[in-house]
Amino acid sequence: MKLEGGCYCKAVRYVAEGEPMMKAQCHCRECQYLTGGAPNMFIAMPISGFKYTKGEPKKFTRKDLERPVTREFCGECGTQIVTRPPGFPAVIVKVGTLDDPKQFEGPNLAIYTIDKQPFHDIRPGMPSFERLPG
Repeated sequence: MKLEGGCYCKAVRYVAEGEPMMKAQCHCRECQYLTGGAPNMFIAMPISGFKYTKGEPKKFTRKDLERPVTREFCGECGTQIVTRPPGFPAVIVKVGTLDDPKQFEGPNLAIYTIDKQPFHDIRPGMPSFERLPG
């Protein structure tokens, strides 16, 4: 699969190639901050197939957490582009940044439902996990 995308103002662009490792919606409290309250829809793509083709993102890593993720975003418009969890062999590509979001085709699982809000919907029958799957 080949995904292309970038930020809202077009200053940062990327390409991600390979087999998706996960298509999910994340309900963690951190993602809620970044989405404005909704779950975060994402595709986990292999690190080796991901590269920026235009511009360079700014990066943010919280210093008060034991295993913080690094969030990469456009320094001009603020669009969240990817997240890089430590020790995870994939980049978490935000579905909203895809040129063609239909490529996502919807999540296969819901994670961090321990933080799910009453107004968050999970498709009936979809596997759901309080944190990460096994």
